[in-house]
Amino acid sequence: MTREAMLKQLGYTPNEALEQQLEAIEKNTKDYEKIQKHILDLHDHLKVNNGYVALSNSKEYFKIKIESPTPELAQEAHEKVKHFGEKFKVTLEKLPNKDTYYIIGYHH
Repeated sequence: MTREAMLKQLGYTPNEALEQQLEAIEKNTKDYEKIQKHILDLHDHLKVNNGYVALSNSKEYFKIKIESPTPELAQEAHEKVKHFGEKFKVTLEKLPNKDTYYIIGYHH
């Protein structure tokens, strides 16, 4: 999948700066090619919970952000993220006291 296609599927309007940011994230994410499709699937699954996958502006990783309007939707979203990590062997870093995770990469 091209960087442009990946950006579009995550809801961005591709431009050179975003493509460079995505390239840096790809290089920094361990075994990115093994989890790329799963990242997009997670993005789609989280939409009903007001969650999404985005490019982080502070670290060279994808971030998962949960902005659910109810505790029930938020809990369901956190469970989806946990399932994603376990099922696809993805290392996640949860930010303390926030509904945000970083996707660190694939682990064996």
